[in-house]
Amino acid sequence: MSEWKEYKLGELCKRVTSGGTPNTRKNEYYGGEIPWVRTQEVNFNRIYDTEIKITQQGLENSSAKWIPENSVIIAMYGATAGKVAINKIPLTTNQACCNLIIDESKADYRFLYYNILSRFSSIANMAVGGAQQNLNAGMIKDLFISTPDLPTQTAIAEILSSLDDKIELNNKINQELENLAQTLFKQWFIDFEFPNENGEPYKSSGGEMEDSELGEIPKGWEVVRLETHAKISLGGTPSRNNGDYWNGNIPWVNSGAINENYILKPIELITQEGLDNSSTKLIPKHSTLIAITGATLGQVSYSLIDACYNQSVISLTPPDNTKEFIHLLVNTIIPELIKHQTGGAQQHINKGNVETFKVLFPPENILNSFKEILTDLYLKIECYIKENQQLTTLRDTLLPKLISGELEVSQIQTTS
Repeated sequence: MSEWKEYKLGELCKRVTSGGTPNTRKNEYYGGEIPWVRTQEVNFNRIYDTEIKITQQGLENSSAKWIPENSVIIAMYGATAGKVAINKIPLTTNQACCNLIIDESKADYRFLYYNILSRFSSIANMAVGGAQQNLNAGMIKDLFISTPDLPTQTAIAEILSSLDDKIELNNKINQELENLAQTLFKQWFIDFEFPNENGEPYKSSGGEMEDSELGEIPKGWEVVRLETHAKISLGGTPSRNNGDYWNGNIPWVNSGAINENYILKPIELITQEGLDNSSTKLIPKHSTLIAITGATLGQVSYSLIDACYNQSVISLTPPDNTKEFIHLLVNTIIPELIKHQTGGAQQHINKGNVETFKVLFPPENILNSFKEILTDLYLKIECYIKENQQLTTLRDTLLPKLISGELEVSQIQTTS
């Protein structure tokens, strides 16, 4: 068994530094090729790219500085304080990031990443200040870290990283499958290049077109209100004042969860009594969901479980042969639906506008042919999502035990 020793985190680093923000009024400082990270991109993840790039001029005229790949980045300000990431590319960061350039002769950067991740709550609680609770580099450098010898650190990191590697690969595959589904939808239902009776692209092969209120469309297609082909429902929330309505066995999801592309687990559980005495409804899986207000307004998700939703979510439940079609259709029209949002300070999408929104619908034989292709894609996506849920549970179970030394690597190797 490796002997564990305690160090200050700064003692395991070559350098601990924050970054900087080039003057935002200087256009010449932005739009370059230098990756620049903000704290909202630090989210228990690996960073391969950044949302914003800065120029060499921006770098030279700010306190931003290059951070080598495989450093550990900790967010220090506000709601993100304590969140951690690993950069897989050289990059720069803003001043709200504490960047740990690890001394590889003393520590495995992945071990330190997982160690900090496992202590997120306690680190976040160290934040100080008034309205804006913040950490600082001094606090982080003085964190005590218990570590085994370097080979043991690496062995622990390999186990945990292998699980994250598989999760990352599954996510990449799913993104490719989603892109393929969207490409097929566009090809068939926007470009009208679905296969004709001879298997040729319809429009470019001279397929007959006709005018409609939505423009030129294939002959035999129809323009209809969205409610014609999907049951559209608004959710609700059982009273929080009645304990009999909560902690049951019926999944309930709020609009915040619609940030996820797929709904696989509930936020809370309600009882049958809670369902019966509120405006929420039990919506069957494979329905399409729209967040209609707040920070997630306009987000679209697809349910993989039967669940209830709160009043900030609209669900669309179509017949079996159009479930994938409706999901892809809503993703296509959501920018237009958002344009029809109403309200004052709190903008929202009105259920009536969703119901009456005009869409183009193809004949049933084309829908059935499309479903034959899409069903397999969606089943694969669902399988990868469920596998990731299992891998995440396993990782989160092993993490505190391995990082604390409660569970030895040899014990896992023996049982695997």
